[in-house]
Amino acid sequence: MAGGALDAIVFIVDALARLYLLVLLLRLFLPLARADFHNPLAQAILKLTSPLVVPVRRILPPVGRVDTATVVVAFGVQYLAVFIIALVEGIRPTILSLLVASAVSLVLLIFNLFFWLIIIRIIISWVSSGGYNPAVAMVYALTEPLLRPFRRIIPPIGGFDISAIFALIALGALVRLFMGLL
Repeated sequence: MAGGALDAIVFIVDALARLYLLVLLLRLFLPLARADFHNPLAQAILKLTSPLVVPVRRILPPVGRVDTATVVVAFGVQYLAVFIIALVEGIRPTILSLLVASAVSLVLLIFNLFFWLIIIRIIISWVSSGGYNPAVAMVYALTEPLLRPFRRIIPPIGGFDISAIFALIALGALVRLFMGLL
C-alpha cells in the first residue's frame, strides 16, 4: 500500500478509537463528578458505552465510585488501537511496549479531555445566557472538581476567577511529563 493510504488507515483507526475513548472516559468521570444522569447527554453516553461496559461489569464490579469495567474497556480499546496502528505501520511491538504505550496514551487523553473541557467552560462563561443547557451542565459538573482546589488557593482577582488558567497550566505540565514516557 502507498504511504498515503497507510496514513489514512492510521488516521481513521486513531480517530474512531479516540472518539469512543472520549465517550468511555466521560462515562467514567460522570459519577465521580456526581453529574446528573437524567441529563440527556449522560443518557446518550450510557447508551453508546453500555454494549461493551455492561458485559464486563458482570465480571468486574465497581470499586467504590470507580467503574472498573469502564476502566478495563477503555484500556482494552486503547490497547487494540495502539496494536492495530503498530501493525499497519509495520511495527512488531512487544506486549510490554503495547501496555506502556496504551496506559500513557490513555492518561494523555484524560489530560487533554479535561484541558478542552476547561477551555469550553471558559468560553461558556463569556457567552452564557444563564439558561439551563444539558451540555453546559455536564461541562460544569466535570470541571468543577478539578477547579475547586485551585479556587481555594487562588481567590478571584477583581471579580475574575482565574483558577482555570492555573488548572490549564498544571494540565499542560502533566501532559509534557507524560509525553516523555512515550
